[in-house]
Amino acid sequence: MTSRGRGRVESPGGIGRFTSPAARARFEYHYGKALDGLPERAGLHNIVTRFGRVRVYRFGAGEGPPLVLLHGTGGTSAMWRPNIAALAARRQVYAVDLLGEAGGSEQTAPIRSAADRAAWLAEALERLEIERAHLVGVSIGGWSAVNQAVHAPERVASISLLDPIQTFARMSLGLVLRTVPTVVPLTASWALPRFLRWIDGQGVAPEGDPTGEVIAAALRCYRTALPAPALFTDDQLRGISVRALALIAGRSVVHDPRRAIERARALVPDVQAELWPDATHAISGQCAAEVNARVLRFVDEVDGRGGPGH
Repeated sequence: MTSRGRGRVESPGGIGRFTSPAARARFEYHYGKALDGLPERAGLHNIVTRFGRVRVYRFGAGEGPPLVLLHGTGGTSAMWRPNIAALAARRQVYAVDLLGEAGGSEQTAPIRSAADRAAWLAEALERLEIERAHLVGVSIGGWSAVNQAVHAPERVASISLLDPIQTFARMSLGLVLRTVPTVVPLTASWALPRFLRWIDGQGVAPEGDPTGEVIAAALRCYRTALPAPALFTDDQLRGISVRALALIAGRSVVHDPRRAIERARALVPDVQAELWPDATHAISGQCAAEVNARVLRFVDEVDGRGGPGH
């Protein structure tokens, strides 16, 4: 998810916050319900960084560099429900609630730049004693994984990008235009569910779906103060020094999929870039079994456990 909902964004340089105590309670209700759908945790961490306290959920006990999951806007770690069990059966998995968004993390200092966004994650990885991590991100989480590889790659083993927004292609005009009614109080009540169905690409209403409900609650109840994610330059993409997997959804509405796949292949030095024609922007959940298997095969290859055909 990549949208900006009612009261969603204020000027960067401030601190993200819930719009009221009642809004916080409403969000936490849906967040708790969504978390209940996750597998049993191996641990829960609250990591203190310069920019705030970062909530991390740990699953599994596999060997080798762990997977660190970075969710889409508003999704929280709960959105990885279709993925965690399969991934944690093979690897240790850390699901991170992005700092500056609604969720278990709590921002305490301004995040003013892309470098700041990389700095808090680097600090969290250090305090978790993770020397090398395979970052797996969807939507803005994919942007965050690339941002880490650009600004703080020291602890990054690889990046797996699931239809990352504002990474290889600009946000679509349709995304920008459809966001407008969601931030206008008179239209937000009906516009936000329609917007989420459009982003999902499968006609799924947020009502009744725990992930959809937590995203809707995040967009309604929380006001971010994060800098807008800038499209990476050609030089930044050429400078990525870790191996990358990019799965671009052919039916994505957040950018031009063909432009994204072409730019990824042309610029990122060591990338496996694939266009999944039938996938929507909800690729991580819509194609969960295939995505899980593909990511695990990729990280095994990076770690020398098997070749491309393994």
